[in-house]
Amino acid sequence: MSIRWPRHLTPTYLSQLIRNQKNPLKALEIFGEAKNRYPNYHHNGPVYGAMIDILGRSGRVAEMKEVIYRMKEDSCACRDSVFAGAIKTYARAGLLDEAIALFRSLPQFNCVDWTESFSTLLRMLVKEDKLETTYHLFLENSCRWEVKSLTHALNLLMYSLCRIHRSDLALCIFQEMDNLCCYPVRETYLTLMRGLCEDGRLTEATHLLYSMLWRISQKGSGADVAIYRTLLDAMCDNGEVHEAVAILGKVLKKGLKAPKRCQKQLDLSQGNHECEASTHNAKAFITKALIKGTVPSWDAYRSLAVDLYSEGKIDKGDEVLKEMYDRGLRPSSLIYEAKVASLFTSGTIDEVVDVIDIEMVENSCVPTVRFYNTLIRGLCNKGKSDLALGYFDKMSRQVACVPNQETYEILVDGLCNDGKYSDASQMLEQMLIHSYWPGGETYTKLIQGLCLIGRPYKAVMLLEEMISQAKIPQISVWGSLVSSVCSESLEIERFLL
Repeated sequence: MSIRWPRHLTPTYLSQLIRNQKNPLKALEIFGEAKNRYPNYHHNGPVYGAMIDILGRSGRVAEMKEVIYRMKEDSCACRDSVFAGAIKTYARAGLLDEAIALFRSLPQFNCVDWTESFSTLLRMLVKEDKLETTYHLFLENSCRWEVKSLTHALNLLMYSLCRIHRSDLALCIFQEMDNLCCYPVRETYLTLMRGLCEDGRLTEATHLLYSMLWRISQKGSGADVAIYRTLLDAMCDNGEVHEAVAILGKVLKKGLKAPKRCQKQLDLSQGNHECEASTHNAKAFITKALIKGTVPSWDAYRSLAVDLYSEGKIDKGDEVLKEMYDRGLRPSSLIYEAKVASLFTSGTIDEVVDVIDIEMVENSCVPTVRFYNTLIRGLCNKGKSDLALGYFDKMSRQVACVPNQETYEILVDGLCNDGKYSDASQMLEQMLIHSYWPGGETYTKLIQGLCLIGRPYKAVMLLEEMISQAKIPQISVWGSLVSSVCSESLEIERFLL
């Protein structure tokens, strides 16, 4: 397709032009040709960012690296998010060393804020269990003025230490946050509290809770109930029921700012007697107290319900939802998303259907794109891609709920796994109509599947589409096509004879 070049080229027009190309190499060709056609034109940061993003999403690592080098030569100002995206591309390709090298070369670029790329690189290293590299990288860059905020990086470091059961070291980092001019957030407390409790360091965990109460004593937050419950449940498991009930009283008064009228509804002394029966009773009493002993707060219910569902405690999560209904609070799609994910883990698919078809409808909760993606992924993983297709149609008809690239990728992959290659082919066509370009692995799986069910003509059309997007077919794809075409030729020959 020929390109209509304007009389005067602007970076905005060029960015739009290259983003409209489904072939990343064609986009790169246009990107390079612009300077030849317009001698006075110069690429700016958004144009370089668009080109790097296109090449990164298509897996063209070598070409992406070359464009990054050209950006450095042009001394072009570029946002930190561009480097963060390039680091993610390197990580997906298994090139963590290249990602580290790119970050360490940032002083050579015209970029004054490295916060996002720093956090992204640390997250990738933690995900790959490169803890020693994470530690050294943090030491090298934590004091640089280009890293504007260390809170997220410190949270990642503490999370990585808690994963290897070194919550004692994570606690040391927490204690140094003030010296680093960092303020701990809810994620900080939750990560460290879980790590300390898992390691059996309940004394340190209790001190952490008290420090948390001191920090928030002037405001309180219902969303912190998940942190409180983590410690109180761990104390009950350790047989420290009376201590847990005593701390519960302080949590209700200082942490959740429960008024006296709410505190009077709970007899904590009576709770001690009930809790002596069993650890289960103790935990149930504490959860009930955290729910009913405070002013109704949507944040508190959401935090507690999501936490319970993530632990697989569906019955307890349902109790929280019921309490929300009774107090006139409407559950959000985020809570139902956690419930659906928990139901898929437990294998109860019928209950998943009831959640979206009955429960959410009765409570006037409108599903979001993220909720639908969780639902469709879970159904496809359970081999129910036909049911997932039905919800995809429902999603498409819902106002302001447009399927995104992730939705299509989940469905195409799920249909292929269930052997429904014709349906997967139709879904891929819809994906292409909406200008979402699938990866080479998706094309490979679908082309081989179409050959398997005797649809070589359709497979060849997909192969042409794949090549038009500059994706290189694997040798196995050609083998499947040749085998399928030969089989069909034999069938035609037998029919004619």
